[in-house]
Amino acid sequence: MQYRFFATFLIKWLVSSLGLWIAASLLTTSISYNSQSGVIIIAGLILAIINTILRPLLIFLSIPALLITLGLFMIIINGFSVYLVSRLYHSFYISNFWAAVFAGMVIGLVNYLVTTVLSSKES
Repeated sequence: MQYRFFATFLIKWLVSSLGLWIAASLLTTSISYNSQSGVIIIAGLILAIINTILRPLLIFLSIPALLITLGLFMIIINGFSVYLVSRLYHSFYISNFWAAVFAGMVIGLVNYLVTTVLSSKES
């Protein structure tokens, strides 16, 4: 049981770091990490922790907005999570909230692709 949780968390950490790196590569003017891979890895760890602990609470509290927008409010929740990482870890800098929203969309896309590949290998 603990092994499965740890393995799942490691995958979340890897996907978060990969997504942050891709988003930072696409938004070079809005996202800064001083070209240090360690900053991306630590920011990915913080994002994985936020997504494990805080995200379920955010989703629960925003159920009305999610229902009204047919789930599109998840983009804002993802962006808020990324923006929160930039505020907690100052070596990873995001210039504005909308850049964080775009980074959240990139991370969501990377997560979707990794999940699809992993689930197709299990079949």
